[in-house]
Amino acid sequence: MRLFLSGVSCVGKTTIGKQLAQEIGFKFFDLDYEVEIYYAKPIEFLKKEFFTMDAFRQKAALVLEKIIDSNQDNYIVALPPSGFMEVYWKKLQKVNPVTIVLADRAKNIVQRLEFFDQYSKPLAKMELRESEMTHYLREISLDLKYFGRFYSKANYRIKVAGRGVDEVVRDIRMTLKL
Repeated sequence: MRLFLSGVSCVGKTTIGKQLAQEIGFKFFDLDYEVEIYYAKPIEFLKKEFFTMDAFRQKAALVLEKIIDSNQDNYIVALPPSGFMEVYWKKLQKVNPVTIVLADRAKNIVQRLEFFDQYSKPLAKMELRESEMTHYLREISLDLKYFGRFYSKANYRIKVAGRGVDEVVRDIRMTLKL
């Protein structure tokens, strides 16, 4: 089985994907991390280097293709929010993928926000001011709306809202009979 998780930033793709992979003995890949390793540069630098998001996604899709073509069975890939957009979707279709979108409300996701520096190093957790909270809530809402049309392609939609990682992983396992 080749399982691909997508959803907006900070919805839990990596955390849930890692735990699920560990529980069922699958290999886990975080596409953003794999892209950084392959190109030996942090994502922020790569995005600037490739000038447009389309150009960046084309380069990232090459790394996804390498994972897909690795002839490995039984893996989970955490995709970026754009993971079901055309450039990635075409690559996924090569392997009869099982696709899951992790879904949550913007107000829940904003509580889980993590920030990274330009070198992809996590920054200390900080309390957001009201104006920052409003800004990120609006941005996440826009992402949910924009990427939502691509998420409709997923085989499954798993709700994360108000649930712990263990519960979401258990739900995925029951849904996929793993």
